[in-house]
Amino acid sequence: MKKIFLIIVLILIITGCVNNEIKKEGNNLSYFTKDTKVYDVIDNNSFKGFGNLIFPINRNIPSDMTLENVGDIYIWYHYIDSNKTVEIVNYMKEKVDNGNKIFYDIYSEEEKNKNPDLKNTGLFFFKGNPNEKFAILNSGGGFSYVGAMHDSFPHALELSKKGYNAFALIYRPNPQLAMQDLSRAIAFVFEHKEELQVDVKDYSVWGGSAGARMAAWLGNYGSSYFGEKEYPKPNVVIMQYTGFSEVTGNEPPTYNCVGTSDDIANYKTMRNRINRIKKNGTDAEIEIFEGLPHGFGLGTGTKAEGWINNAIKFWERNTK
Repeated sequence: MKKIFLIIVLILIITGCVNNEIKKEGNNLSYFTKDTKVYDVIDNNSFKGFGNLIFPINRNIPSDMTLENVGDIYIWYHYIDSNKTVEIVNYMKEKVDNGNKIFYDIYSEEEKNKNPDLKNTGLFFFKGNPNEKFAILNSGGGFSYVGAMHDSFPHALELSKKGYNAFALIYRPNPQLAMQDLSRAIAFVFEHKEELQVDVKDYSVWGGSAGARMAAWLGNYGSSYFGEKEYPKPNVVIMQYTGFSEVTGNEPPTYNCVGTSDDIANYKTMRNRINRIKKNGTDAEIEIFEGLPHGFGLGTGTKAEGWINNAIKFWERNTK
């Protein structure tokens, strides 16, 4: 009996050790790699309530798709960096697991119950230094989906590393509705500036492709034009690869960048608009990258790499 008892105790000890190892292994696996399935990110407990908004809800995501291959769903984009994708989702999880809030609803529960489409909106917050200036970033996607993982999350993360507070907007992919969402997002940040610990003076609005149009429209017309209360216009607009040509004379200082091989946004159209803004006496700048196509994002590993630092300097020189 004594031998049997010792054997049972030994089994229990071994089992406990194995279980502890499995738990430890499980904790390690909860931080994502290129081999992680996209749905394992979406369904992760850390992202409960907003995980579905990390990737485009309007694109079909195969059940076995991994983070390494998720770029396949982002049509019209190039140079999608899976290393950056992994960095972003790990950043998000680490922040949440350490008690930080990274996602904010911009509409009330009552508003979302009346209009279920509003549930697919919100702001992802990439926090910089307390009480530093903020930027709102709008990704493209042709107003058919929101390509935040390539076209706004990476930019927001880089801005936060520079100390700025950056918000990536998930909006309804329709031009008019998107502008309502962007205007509401501006209102949300202004109304919650103490809670968010952001400086609302001299903020900037960024966008790529369709998101660049949103940034320009807000800069030209302001939040009240789109049904929201009147808030100060952005001090600077940062735009990437869009064929937007309208000039009203009300433009804030504007930075653009684009590639010469962009078959969606012609670089000559963008250059012409910048020149027209400059003729109106407003600071404006464009960088044109030889041979680059549409949707290069941060441009890591290309001729465009580092453009975001030039855009930040442009913002800083136009800060009062």
